[in-house]
Amino acid sequence: MENDDRRIAWLALNLALWDNLKLLKSFLGRFPDPSAALRAARTGLSSLGLEGGCADRIAAPGLAEAATKEFDRLKKKGYSLVTFEDSEYPVYLREIFDPPPVLYCAGRQEALQGPAVAIVGSRRPTPYGRAVAEKIAADLASRGIVIVSGMALGVDSIAHWGALNEGRTVAVLGSGFEDVYPKANRRLFDKIAESGAVVSEFPLDTPPFASNFPRRNRIISGLARAVVVVEAAVGSGSLITAGFALEQNREVMAVPGNVTSDLSRGTNGLIKGGAKLIEGWEDVAEELPSPLREALLAQREGAALPLPLLTDGEAEVYRLLKPDEALSIDALAGMSDRSVSELLVLLLDLELKGAVVARAGQLYQRRM
Repeated sequence: MENDDRRIAWLALNLALWDNLKLLKSFLGRFPDPSAALRAARTGLSSLGLEGGCADRIAAPGLAEAATKEFDRLKKKGYSLVTFEDSEYPVYLREIFDPPPVLYCAGRQEALQGPAVAIVGSRRPTPYGRAVAEKIAADLASRGIVIVSGMALGVDSIAHWGALNEGRTVAVLGSGFEDVYPKANRRLFDKIAESGAVVSEFPLDTPPFASNFPRRNRIISGLARAVVVVEAAVGSGSLITAGFALEQNREVMAVPGNVTSDLSRGTNGLIKGGAKLIEGWEDVAEELPSPLREALLAQREGAALPLPLLTDGEAEVYRLLKPDEALSIDALAGMSDRSVSELLVLLLDLELKGAVVARAGQLYQRRM
């Protein structure tokens, strides 16, 4: 019960100041014990620069009741709360300049302990970007690395799904759990929580305000030992995550891209600036700290599973497909003597064998 009371105190502080991270950090620096902070005199609050509305929020008589209701709601939903003083708080996240005082958690808290690598990138990746993100995530996850990302559309979601097929993944939201964004990823939220974790520093009902996402990105990089960027335009949120990673003394890596594509300008620029060029999971492993690096690289031999046996027809279609580009059924028909109906049957067989990925709009791509 005492632990619950302390968690409620942490929640109260977060509810009062969640939308002003600078003030929240300043306040916790003065009052590391949340209970003491909530008992602080009004003059003490003013001395920290918490004038007017902010000071009123800390001293509001209904704050404790609101925090208790929030705590009861999250428990009823099956969520948990990790506070900065808990031993379960992620070790590497604790090291950053402005760690969140609380993390709402859906799923398994142990997934937050890493070792972890973040994979981020464009919300509208090319087929090449999709394939690379999925493969690197799956390869690392199958070797015990937790994949961290932001559950956005595009590369983030692809990295989560790739990791789920092989291991664990952690998603960091830019909204509260009762307003999951994007809504299309609600199923992904539930799937991640089954074996990994979804976390947020924002109260349950917080909408996905645009200002939430840059600060969300510091948690993505803070949870990981390295950040891999897969396709990013200049000025994208993925580059913000890379910037946080550098500030947090994390490794920054990037997948090289087509020099004529706007989605490659951000990643190629990172590489020009000194980021490690990444072509596969081994490149990521080589930059991780010892002894994690050695443990991963020791898995090089025999780690890759052979493709299942293909029939002659399946092998023919498989050779027509590309690992870095999705081809339409019409394009495949133009390259083959087979009818569209025959191709669709063979493509379905290849998909069931895990050799081919079907994309929206009857597009098909060979797994890398």
